[in-house]
Amino acid sequence: MDRIGIFGANGRMGQALIDACALSKQAQLTAAFVRAASPLAATPIHHLNKQAPLDLSFACESSLQACSADVLIDFTLPEGMRTHLAKAVEFKLPMVIGTTGLSHDDKLLLQQAAQHIPIVFSRNYSVGVNLLLNLVQVAASKLADELDIEIFEAHHRHKIDAPSGTALMIGEAIAAAKGWDHDNVARYDRSQSHEAKSQQEIGYSVLRAGDIVGEHTAYFATMGERLEITHKASSRLTFAQGAVRAAQWLRNKPEGLYDMQDVLGLKQ
Repeated sequence: MDRIGIFGANGRMGQALIDACALSKQAQLTAAFVRAASPLAATPIHHLNKQAPLDLSFACESSLQACSADVLIDFTLPEGMRTHLAKAVEFKLPMVIGTTGLSHDDKLLLQQAAQHIPIVFSRNYSVGVNLLLNLVQVAASKLADELDIEIFEAHHRHKIDAPSGTALMIGEAIAAAKGWDHDNVARYDRSQSHEAKSQQEIGYSVLRAGDIVGEHTAYFATMGERLEITHKASSRLTFAQGAVRAAQWLRNKPEGLYDMQDVLGLKQ
């Protein structure tokens, strides 16, 4: 049985992770962390989530050293992730990280930490999305160069980073298949453009509204036809179950930085 510790356990994704642990036959929730100032600290998790073990209470992040977890899962904000990552390295605990909106420096921190502990980092833990990454690469490599490539994504009104990490994953996968430098071909805003779009660029469109969990579509369009590859998530549990699967896969792995493609055996 893999013992799991969750950061930000009182948040939307944290609660989904608790549900995913409860549904797994091989995972056991043994630690659920909240900030030291949280009024939930030391209160039974079962009061907030009926899927949680009856004998487990929310713990302050400062108690990490005393926790009995084999693997930690973090879907918090970048600032929190940096603190949690440092603690994980200090106590030699593997981490599964799904925090999005990371800066270049944050990604360097992940690479440095991965020299000391095994880490799975992915901007999306859905099995379907990771299969989609393979499909868009096939499409990008097989279709003619004379086509327009666009990516659309939609999320709930509370999501801050835009485009989403998943949309960027899709764009980066397409750029790699085309032999392009993603940063040079990505277009996030055409409001000041006075020229027709280039066919050597990847455009991004973003929608933030209501309670949309996550929708992503890659468009490959040319004169007379259009290919659309879409993934729609209707529940955060999809991502949570993928993260728990990654945590189970990560245990006993050597130091290194892995992603969900490694977990699913999709690397080509």
